[in-house]
Amino acid sequence: MAEILNLNHARKAKAKTDAKQTAAENRARFGRTKAEKTLDAARAEKLSRGLDGAKREE
Repeated sequence: MAEILNLNHARKAKAKTDAKQTAAENRARFGRTKAEKTLDAARAEKLSRGLDGAKREE
């Protein structure tokens, strides 16, 4: 026979794991220092300039 499962507990447990995952993503995205943000922006700008410089004009 199957194990009896309280659906309220299952729903709340799923919501809790979803919230933890969202919090981890937000910590990675927003929990950075200003130096890290500027470094990432500079890297993205350099990559963009490198790609634009490699384009051929037709």
